[in-house]
Amino acid sequence: MRTRIAPVIILLSGCLFAADAQQVTPRIAYVYPAGGCRGATFRAVVAGQFLEGTATVLFSGGGVRAEVIEHTRPLSVEQAIELQPKFDELRKRKAAAGSRAGGAWTAEDEKTLAELARKFETFIPKAQINQSIVENVVIEVSIAADAEPGARELRLRGPAGLTNPLVFRVGQLPEFSRAPAKTYRQPKDGKGPKIAPPPSEMRVTIPATVNGQIMPGAANQFRFAARQGQRLVFAVSARELIPFLPDAVPGWFQATLVLRDAQGKDLPFTGENRISPDPVAFFQVPKDGDYALEIHDSLYRGREDFVYRITMGETPFVTGIFPLGGLAGAQTAVEFTGWNLPQSRLTVDTRGRPPGTVSVATRKGDLISNRVPFAVDTLPECLEREPNGTITNAQPVTLPVIINGRFDRRGDADVFRFEGRAGEEIVAEVVARRLGSPADSVLKLTDANGSQIAFNDDFENRSSDLNTHHADSFLRTTLPAAGVYYVHLRDTQQNGGPDYGYRLRLSHPVPDFELRVVPSAITGRLGATVPITVYALRKEGFTGEIALSLKSDSADTGMGRSFSSKGKAPKGQGGNVRLGPTSGFRLSGARVPAGHDNVRFTITLPTATQRGPSASLSFEGRATIHGREVVCAAVPAEDIMQAFKYHHLVPAQDFKVAVLGRGEVAGPIELLGDKLVRIPVGGTARVRFYNHAAALSEKVQLELVDPPQGVSIRSSAAAATITEIVFQSDPAVAKAGQEGNLIVAAFDPSPPEMSKEKTRGTPRRVPLATFPAVASQIVANGP
Repeated sequence: MRTRIAPVIILLSGCLFAADAQQVTPRIAYVYPAGGCRGATFRAVVAGQFLEGTATVLFSGGGVRAEVIEHTRPLSVEQAIELQPKFDELRKRKAAAGSRAGGAWTAEDEKTLAELARKFETFIPKAQINQSIVENVVIEVSIAADAEPGARELRLRGPAGLTNPLVFRVGQLPEFSRAPAKTYRQPKDGKGPKIAPPPSEMRVTIPATVNGQIMPGAANQFRFAARQGQRLVFAVSARELIPFLPDAVPGWFQATLVLRDAQGKDLPFTGENRISPDPVAFFQVPKDGDYALEIHDSLYRGREDFVYRITMGETPFVTGIFPLGGLAGAQTAVEFTGWNLPQSRLTVDTRGRPPGTVSVATRKGDLISNRVPFAVDTLPECLEREPNGTITNAQPVTLPVIINGRFDRRGDADVFRFEGRAGEEIVAEVVARRLGSPADSVLKLTDANGSQIAFNDDFENRSSDLNTHHADSFLRTTLPAAGVYYVHLRDTQQNGGPDYGYRLRLSHPVPDFELRVVPSAITGRLGATVPITVYALRKEGFTGEIALSLKSDSADTGMGRSFSSKGKAPKGQGGNVRLGPTSGFRLSGARVPAGHDNVRFTITLPTATQRGPSASLSFEGRATIHGREVVCAAVPAEDIMQAFKYHHLVPAQDFKVAVLGRGEVAGPIELLGDKLVRIPVGGTARVRFYNHAAALSEKVQLELVDPPQGVSIRSSAAAATITEIVFQSDPAVAKAGQEGNLIVAAFDPSPPEMSKEKTRGTPRRVPLATFPAVASQIVANGP
């Protein structure tokens, strides 16, 4: 979808973000260590690519700060060839000086040799280089003594903008860290330094948090002393730190634990993998003595980004709660199970909280346990009552209802009875795996005669993309006749126990939606227009339009929602919200058309800024469902690939904006006329843009970014500060009623500063600007 225009007036001051610019977007793959103890100061390595010039480290939340110490990247083959003669010559001179048969050896010579040796340590043949971790940024981290324990997000900021976020944990225990891993190699010609693997065993004192990286074929051991009767918990964080690896199968570091005594004998322990690949081991110490904990990958894979943290000691750990949720605006008594817990019951207060999911934890002295999810809903709730395993003793319920139950023992099944009407549409939904329960549910709906009406085992839910197994069940069906119906629920593997809780919703369909905004960070110059994507995760038949806008309170990025009776949702394209931190940002095309699951829209950055180089924004979506306005927070997310193929929308804590440049610019590109352009089938439509700041270019290429099907640019023209673009629709492809956004990117295909000599003969175009998104609709041609 390209067209060449010459000449054209095009904005240059906002030239940063377009399709070609994405190839140099800075990204980070791991941070090691991936956390630290409160009150500590230490150095960490952040690895990624396109990190040159990194100057700032950003953390979400408070109490953690860091400064950049240095940036390194491996020697290229060309650089290694160029430096090798000097390196060899210096080594020969040093050897000659040492044998007293050669000339003098100076301190300056020693310094130069050391610097070259350090550079050669980074040289790895191209076949062994993983480009996603090719560069290192060393940072010095300081964590305040009163910092809140838990997960933060770390990002780097450099000349090219913000990176993606990584998990960085603030811990509560003393920390031990193995030396940062390096790719081991033995030079075939014997030249250059050999990088030796670090020792596999480390001595630690518990309680502690240990940090390490697993390399190919390696296993790390931590030896510690323990006393008889201690109830030790070994909890691994690995996939929690890096949820998906794009170029590894199965797509994450699959950690495995082994516990041994002083003689090296393997010891049995209670294992809890639950729904996460990150294992947890529980061990009651049989006698005083030395013990060793070993960690390795289940397939003995490894790489620098196989990063882990293990908490070790008599720490509180929650294995399950019951019930898994409660009524919004109420207090719910919750039963806790686990190890080293100071109490078995806790009251969860959801007053003032919107429907959604919160996290709960317990405390033992100064130590806070792991956090577990707790669902909050507005529907009536009840508890499952035993016995209810057959049709004859099925528990009667009245719809709508959420039933809090659990599979108490192996083979346990629960049956619920309700009255239905002919033609009534019913939903039965299990929420268990999404709330941390190991239950793998299967649902069946039968009539009074036992005939099966509907059945479901697993149901994929995109709003829970971190799950490795979508094990929750979902049914939506229409009842064929009036009468009694039964919902049968059990665990697929016939498993059960106190942790096998579930929430079963029986109701009519509840049309709803969630939103994900991708990516979770953007970069642009003052006044630039940047495209981003919003995904609508539609639920239970909702197909309506969703309008996106900026929230005035940028601190709220939760998943809450609210309801009102104000009527229809606004149909505008989003506007310039001039409240608090959102002032000066403008959305264009920020509307998900009815029936669409995603749309690409644009955000125009302020033309002047008094805030720092980075800002946080929050988005929300509005839609009308059954006559009421539903407002839902749009969660920032990263589109992350797993195992070379699968894509996941991984939520982030903040949506960050990096503004490049200082002071003011004359102004951005603006759309003139209607915000909705109608293109006849097989016809054309003209759209005009106003360029506040203009510069003449003779060879500018315009391209539609992810255009609606069958829509292209036919021609364009410019006069002074006005650019007019003519769009056309292909009658063989475009259909009446089709909607979508038109986003035009401008490129200079052959800038003079990038000659073929400098680009090794490969022409390279340069992104100049992105036009604000224009909503489009294909309409029938004629009466």
